[in-house]
Amino acid sequence: MNRAAPDSRTVKAVLGPTNTGKTHLAVERLCAHSSGQIGFPLRLLAREIYDRVVAIKGPDRVALITGEERIDPPNARWKLCTVEAMDRDADVAFVAVDEAQLGADRERGHVFTDRMLNARGREETMILGSTALTPMVKQLVPEAEIITRPRFSTLTHAGSLKLSRLPPRSAVVAFSAEEVYTVAEMLRRFRGGAAVVMGALSPHTRNKQVEMFQSGEVDYIVATDAIGMGLNLDVAHVAFAGLAKFDGQRRRRLTIAEMAQIAGRAGRHQKDGTFGTLAGERGAEFSEEEVHAIEEHIFPPIEKMMWRDARPRLDSVDVLIDDLSAPPGEPALAPAPEAIDLAVARILSESPKVRQRAKGKAMVARFWDACSLPDFRSLGAENHARFVARLWDDLSEGTGRLGHDYVAGMIAHLDDARGDIDTLQGRIAAIRSWAYIAQRPDWVRDREDMADRARAVEAKLSDALHQRLTERFVNRRTAVLMKKLGDSGLLPVTLGEGGAVMVDGEEIGKLEGFRFDVDPQARLETRRLLLAAAEKHLPGLLNERADALMADCENRGEDLAWSGDTVTWLGQPVAKLTAGRRLLEPQVKLAPGLNALDAPLRAKIEKAVQGWLDGEITVRLKPLFKLSKAAEEAEAGTELRALAIALHDAGGAVARIDSGVGKLDTDKRSRLRRLGVQVGALDVFVPAMAKASTLEAWRALAELSGMKVRPVAPEMQAILPIKGAPPLFYRRVGQQNVRVDLAERLVHAAHQRRARWAGEAPQRRRKGKEGEKPAEPPVRFALDPSMALSMGLSTQTYTELLRQAGFTAQPPAELAEGAFGPPEPPLWRWRPRRDGAPRGNERGRGRNDNRKGGRGSKGGRGPGGRREPEPKVAEGNPFASLAELIR
Repeated sequence: MNRAAPDSRTVKAVLGPTNTGKTHLAVERLCAHSSGQIGFPLRLLAREIYDRVVAIKGPDRVALITGEERIDPPNARWKLCTVEAMDRDADVAFVAVDEAQLGADRERGHVFTDRMLNARGREETMILGSTALTPMVKQLVPEAEIITRPRFSTLTHAGSLKLSRLPPRSAVVAFSAEEVYTVAEMLRRFRGGAAVVMGALSPHTRNKQVEMFQSGEVDYIVATDAIGMGLNLDVAHVAFAGLAKFDGQRRRRLTIAEMAQIAGRAGRHQKDGTFGTLAGERGAEFSEEEVHAIEEHIFPPIEKMMWRDARPRLDSVDVLIDDLSAPPGEPALAPAPEAIDLAVARILSESPKVRQRAKGKAMVARFWDACSLPDFRSLGAENHARFVARLWDDLSEGTGRLGHDYVAGMIAHLDDARGDIDTLQGRIAAIRSWAYIAQRPDWVRDREDMADRARAVEAKLSDALHQRLTERFVNRRTAVLMKKLGDSGLLPVTLGEGGAVMVDGEEIGKLEGFRFDVDPQARLETRRLLLAAAEKHLPGLLNERADALMADCENRGEDLAWSGDTVTWLGQPVAKLTAGRRLLEPQVKLAPGLNALDAPLRAKIEKAVQGWLDGEITVRLKPLFKLSKAAEEAEAGTELRALAIALHDAGGAVARIDSGVGKLDTDKRSRLRRLGVQVGALDVFVPAMAKASTLEAWRALAELSGMKVRPVAPEMQAILPIKGAPPLFYRRVGQQNVRVDLAERLVHAAHQRRARWAGEAPQRRRKGKEGEKPAEPPVRFALDPSMALSMGLSTQTYTELLRQAGFTAQPPAELAEGAFGPPEPPLWRWRPRRDGAPRGNERGRGRNDNRKGGRGSKGGRGPGGRREPEPKVAEGNPFASLAELIR
């Protein structure tokens, strides 16, 4: 175990809680000596103190040395470093190690322990830390003079507070980036914004964020627990978003020392501070013992410090790894868990190529330097090892330096300020790796040039990240308004895209139609002035909306729509329909959302909407309007008027057998055709009504009038399966519902086929009664079922449809013995009913089911009255399937 021997040099351990001036004392002592260095736990803190010392000593005499940033003037005598970047062998008059109690940290503790034991100044050495470090100092550095400093201000527990009730100058501490973003977003809504500070931010970004808080531009700051490591901020209250964090191995509750370190940021110098938790956070409540310990600064002593050999032997890779894994020889020290640098060394040592090149102390030292590259991107040991292996290939052969083009290319690749917060943070983490690499003069050519390029890219990315953070988490206008606004009525209120109500450019709600929906967060205390302004201007916005609505009614604008019993505008209901004197004449009643308008204006809107609706119904239900008017004309006659009313009340289709169409004379039938009505073999219907949207409009009005109507098929397909009653404009045929106009098309095609066969068949007459003209026998003809099948009708449905239309069939004759081939198609015939209606009832049961040769018989009778043998059916033939059904 390496350890500095006691000598006459002064070693002081300045211990105490936060806000005791320990860091300030160390800076004073540093500046009082001719030279010196201080090691800090965070590069953010190192940067902050660097700026302070530069203001005292000048930029040419002060150095800032961190892993990825190195400002090291030739004449620098005072150095501010991260603990890892400290030169423990430097010949300087003063040395200090800040936050030395972090020697108990599992991840970085061994570095702090080494610096506490071995980093010494010629004239004075300071160990700064918590009082919990006292027993470790006594045991490990017995020569040290322990100086205890009291806290300058009082720290008091304030309990739990809602986020909306946090006092100004508060810091909220969260333990993950997601929590930080969530809290910052809520503070933007509640209080106008917050600064964001995380360890992953670059110093440039962090400084700009802190500057916003320190200058009073925002009154809140949200940070990770990095805020507890000595960042000096003007914080009056610290609120914990939670009391547990993931420490790399498990999620655990914070220790009292960690709680006190963070809570101690509240109250600077003589100003008292408070701490507490955010209300509503599960498990985020301090116990009485924890509160007492934090307020009285009573912390459990540290029992072990982490240790790892800081000067391992470099004889070989195996010796290096063995020394780094060796246990300490001091009871107060504990072996540090394997850090990522050692994990990477183990992984790479398994490669024969690496072992072959890492020979000799110089190359082993170079190998260890490469493995010590920090994992800024948090890739994990395996992925980070691959990155280091790529670097080692160049560092271990040839000139031993990375290619100039390669380094420049990687830096240029990251020179992209586009993207969101997470994307920019990822690039900053990557450029930090290259900034670290560029700081090594023995790794790259033109170190100054490469380092300048890396710093420039990091600064560019940092500025972009600061801008994104500010855009997302800070509403400068709202924050300023809260402090400076007087009369809210003077604020400009406008209507933005999508109905957004904007107060001085800030959206505070939306005007959905005529209903104003306030942003759920807008009624909080911070938005009171903005809401007052909106409420003053809202009547004017509503009047503008009313004018726009009436203009759309007059011009039949696309933003108006009618569906069911509601008229909508811009997607919001503006009126409800009520039943009128007639089915096609409903009345409108304005929606309650328009009650905020004046009564005269509401009357105008109601009239405008009524006019628009009347026009819409006239256009969408034009065929039924023509029938309705025809029914009112005296010359229409009783029969035509009754049929027109029936079609009007049935949605445009009635069964022929119930229609009374047979009673109409030729003139009335011609008039019916001019009205757009088609008289079919099975139904009387209006073809123009065969649209889902048209039928839905009629159905809505029919239901409004109290009628019980069948549903509408959304797709209006030719065939639908049977599910309850047939939809509107469909008739049930067998086991399927068939659209009435398409059913009529099939029947019409069958009659055309019959007419063609009648023109080709020989005329055979049968003997009539005495005095009568001999009658022509009915024509027998074959039908092609392909049209029906293409529509989706089954052969059963097609057969049933033909039977309902008055067609009957004779099965084909059996093939003669020895003959081969498909059977002949069945022959059909048609006879009109005496009343002019088609043969067969409307429910699908034919009236000739038991006739010879009809349905139910086993075969027809051939010439001479003999029974025809039952035909044989060929599988897969549609005619054969039809014949089988006929039998």
